[in-house]
Amino acid sequence: MPVIKASSLRDLKLRVNIHDVVARTVALKKAGGHRFKGLCPFHSEKTPSFHVTTDKGFYKCFGCGKAGDILSFVMETEGLQFTEAAETLAKRFGVELEYEAGSGGPSREERSLRQEIFDLHDLAADHYRQAFLAANAHGAWIRDYWVRARKFTPELAEEFKIGFAPVDDRALAEALIKRRFSDDALRQCGLFFVREGAAVTAATLKPRFRGRLMIPIRDHQGRVVAFTARQLELTPQDDPAREAKYVNSPETPIFTKSNLLFNLDRARSHVGDGRPFVLVEGQLDALRCWSVGLKTAIAPQGTSITDGQLLLLRRYHPQVECFFDSDAAGQKAALRFLPMALKAGLEARFLMLAGAEKLDPDLLFLERGLEAYEAVRKQSLGAMEFAVRSLLPNASRASPAEKSQTLKQIREIVEQCESQVARVAYYEDAATRIGILSSEAQKIAVEAETRAIRGVASLPRPAYSSGTPAPITAPSADAHTRGTEEHLLYLCLHHEGLLTSLASLLPHDWIDTSTTAGALLDRILAEAQHNGWAGREALDQLLVTETEKALAATLLFEPPGDEDLAKFANEGLRALQRRALEPQLRQIELEIASQDTNGGPHLFSLLKQRAEIIRQLHNPPRLVLAS
Repeated sequence: MPVIKASSLRDLKLRVNIHDVVARTVALKKAGGHRFKGLCPFHSEKTPSFHVTTDKGFYKCFGCGKAGDILSFVMETEGLQFTEAAETLAKRFGVELEYEAGSGGPSREERSLRQEIFDLHDLAADHYRQAFLAANAHGAWIRDYWVRARKFTPELAEEFKIGFAPVDDRALAEALIKRRFSDDALRQCGLFFVREGAAVTAATLKPRFRGRLMIPIRDHQGRVVAFTARQLELTPQDDPAREAKYVNSPETPIFTKSNLLFNLDRARSHVGDGRPFVLVEGQLDALRCWSVGLKTAIAPQGTSITDGQLLLLRRYHPQVECFFDSDAAGQKAALRFLPMALKAGLEARFLMLAGAEKLDPDLLFLERGLEAYEAVRKQSLGAMEFAVRSLLPNASRASPAEKSQTLKQIREIVEQCESQVARVAYYEDAATRIGILSSEAQKIAVEAETRAIRGVASLPRPAYSSGTPAPITAPSADAHTRGTEEHLLYLCLHHEGLLTSLASLLPHDWIDTSTTAGALLDRILAEAQHNGWAGREALDQLLVTETEKALAATLLFEPPGDEDLAKFANEGLRALQRRALEPQLRQIELEIASQDTNGGPHLFSLLKQRAEIIRQLHNPPRLVLAS
């Protein structure tokens, strides 16, 4: 949760002119109105293509595409995190920041405790890092272990701040007490065992991690929130967890393992078209991937993936490749992952290690480097192909009963998918792979769905019992011609008062998140609905890729027109509703037509579904602006 008040951030952006921020780095010249231009600081150029607009508080380079506001500029050019950038600007321009203390979140004391624990973890990470680099016997041993036993480079250790927890480590507790961290922070940080009721002293703070390789765990903002500690020969015999190969920090006020993925803070900047997330089982697997140039690898905290982790993943990119170990446990975990991925709206593929049942990603990349990734990628399996192979390895020899049972299991997996169109496609794919011929009606329905998704105008429209709604049309009369998602995104960026109302009216599955505009619109509406909209200063935190930053800046650089906001927003809502619901209605009509005249419960269910969709089409969501 944010530490700095949203109102304080707004005040910072209002009081600090972006020209004054950028001019410290870029020589700006007047370019008319509120605009300035200069040579881009992010790429080499001879003709100025870097533009700044002082009335909007944004910059954009029309050469390399970099875009953002005062905070992102300082973050990019000075290598700071978001809060650090805000505090740097506030100090530089004499603006006093205020920190959250109101309702709807932790109190001032709780926020202060969280910040203390963040600071404490930074110092702990540095402490462990210095022990890794120490010019003593244990320092030499751990560096040798890292290079010779684990086959990693010293440069990778530096990049990820890999550390070592000394066998006898009172120095960390003494250093933290000397820095005057509160008793609550020292008790709740997870780095020590403290007896209940005992005074907090260097003697009573018993280190949780001793004689272990220390891997810092960062949240998606890049802050150290926990550690994973790997067992070594140096791990002392009196360690309570001596036999555990890996020991993780316990959950603390800043660390909830079910909501965090290792390396997401770095990987999210590298995903994009043709570069999906690659989900591996452990941190060392992810580090190996990074070391050979596969920058999109992430890992859960422990062996189990959670819904919260996948929803966080989907905020940044909708595609993920699952690359677990080829042993039975790894493949079982991959099968558990599949329905969760479908539920989260992720497009999942599975990387397989053919003929190498005991080989894991760490060993594979160590032996063959990045080319190994391309090799296994060519053999990757789609969701249903993987599910059928896992549940029914010998489909061609399976009995009808085995095929039927497998199809039931597949249906349970597919039902997790929110999209009815996707459910039909997945189920049809699985039935074909199992060797069960689907009915002619099912084939017709799938073909109709495919044509509807592609927007084939010749597809016959069903008759509605109470009249026929008008055909889908993109919002017209908009001076800024664009697709529906981009149209709504434009309205939201220029008229922020629409956000909360639109978020409550527009379901997630109506938005085409495969487009840049759709993905960004979905993310902004989710932020407005769940966390409240903190104003335009919150936008930069939600812009993940350079393409998104460029699109946002482009839309913001366009002057707002004199649109009838409610009218144009409602046209967009209606268009997205029809695009989502009419294919479903076509499918139901086809299924009804295929039923025998005796009816039955299934026909009754179909008629109810049809009536509900028709009702929704005749009563589209409407946004009403307060007068």
